Amino acid sequence: MADTTQTSQTLSAALRWRPGAWAFTLAILVALALFDLPQLVPTLVFAGKALAGTAPFIAFAVLAVAYLKASGAETLLARAFEGNPARMIVMAALLGGLSPFCSCEVIPFIAALLAVGAPLGAVMAFWLASPLMDPAMFAITSGTLGWDFAIAKTLAAVGIGMFGGFGVMLAANTPLFADPLRERPAVGGCCGVRKPFSGQPVWRFWQEGARREVFRDTAMDNALFLIKWLTLAYVVEALMLTYVPADWIAGVLGGTGLMPILLGALVGAPAYLNGYAAVPLVDALLAQGMTQGAAMSFVIAGGVSCIPAAIAVWALVKPRVFAAYIGFALIGAIIAGLLWQAVA
Repeated sequence: MADTTQTSQTLSAALRWRPGAWAFTLAILVALALFDLPQLVPTLVFAGKALAGTAPFIAFAVLAVAYLKASGAETLLARAFEGNPARMIVMAALLGGLSPFCSCEVIPFIAALLAVGAPLGAVMAFWLASPLMDPAMFAITSGTLGWDFAIAKTLAAVGIGMFGGFGVMLAANTPLFADPLRERPAVGGCCGVRKPFSGQPVWRFWQEGARREVFRDTAMDNALFLIKWLTLAYVVEALMLTYVPADWIAGVLGGTGLMPILLGALVGAPAYLNGYAAVPLVDALLAQGMTQGAAMSFVIAGGVSCIPAAIAVWALVKPRVFAAYIGFALIGAIIAGLLWQAVA
């Protein structure tokens, strides 16, 4: 599940101008025109070709998320938090790493689970895995960085979820995880979900007018969302390839051993706001000498600690639990980087 999907926004909200990715893209292009005009056209051509090459993956991602949303497949999510605690952790990590729903939709659901005593281990497993991978993220990652990297990141997402979940379960009786909730967790959610994940999926959604409307609006919202962020990312990628010396990247994030992977995690944690936009940036860094292990640790640490995902956790739990969430993310990112470096 990616924090960055906008599946519950209406079409009118998606089309409304807000300073953001488009504004940053425009500002970059204006600055380029003012200070290095000959580079403007090559940058636009590079971004256009990159978007065209990614278009099939964007289309698949948009249609897949729209179908799952319109059919109500998110109702299956609640089943991950039933039964044996160890099973809950495994299922929560699996669904967290595969479901296509944004963090703000999950906030009221998770808040309700925590309020009625759902195991924090299962919740932590879901929270750690959910920002790292979903159908849209998998499509974009495989189209840019290759199938091997996308599959490895998916496995890392599930693995980190289970790592954090079982870690919390083993330490559940310690002061660190006792009484984890804030006094008044926000259960309304920024997506306005009143009764999250209730009911049964309707796989033939096209037979109902309301679900067809959800499909249409979701597809449009996600298409606009992905295009605006990927456009910004490809413009930045073009500038990095042009202006950032490859030997500098290779010197900092290249080479062998633990240090590049550790730096990748430490830089990735605060470095980006959007997992989709990070994919082309990592592609550029790899082209300039970043190691595979550092790339993996960068996307894992950055995905879990990106602002939408982090706010979702911070809004509901006490600072010590949030610190544990970040700690699991960084340790998991380093382990994932080391393993990927060994097999890549």
